[in-house]
Amino acid sequence: MMILNLTRQSTIASDVIIASQPLSRMKGLLGKREFHPGQALIITHCQSIHMFFMKFAIDVVFCDRNNKVVGICEGIKPFFLSPIFFKASFAIELPAGTVRGSGTQIGDLCQWELPIN
Repeated sequence: MMILNLTRQSTIASDVIIASQPLSRMKGLLGKREFHPGQALIITHCQSIHMFFMKFAIDVVFCDRNNKVVGICEGIKPFFLSPIFFKASFAIELPAGTVRGSGTQIGDLCQWELPIN
């Protein structure tokens, strides 16, 4: 699956996992040692994240139910908390630097697609 920024006509991620079950949402990226460019984790039903016991910084894009970006946290470091984005429906966790590289900004529209084989 790919995540695209339709507003900026850029690719945010090309290797995406969705955490939609309570245990997978709670675990998130905990235990991972690396997060490679192009990877992403979508956490459903998410208005904020924590970085407790993480080993690396990440970028996070928060979107509402219409896939509109309502919050961004760039380079959030281990053991920090994100702000709460009350309008958010899900969070997209990305390797640090991805937001800047894709040009993603608040108000942008995101979309995900299955890759064509």
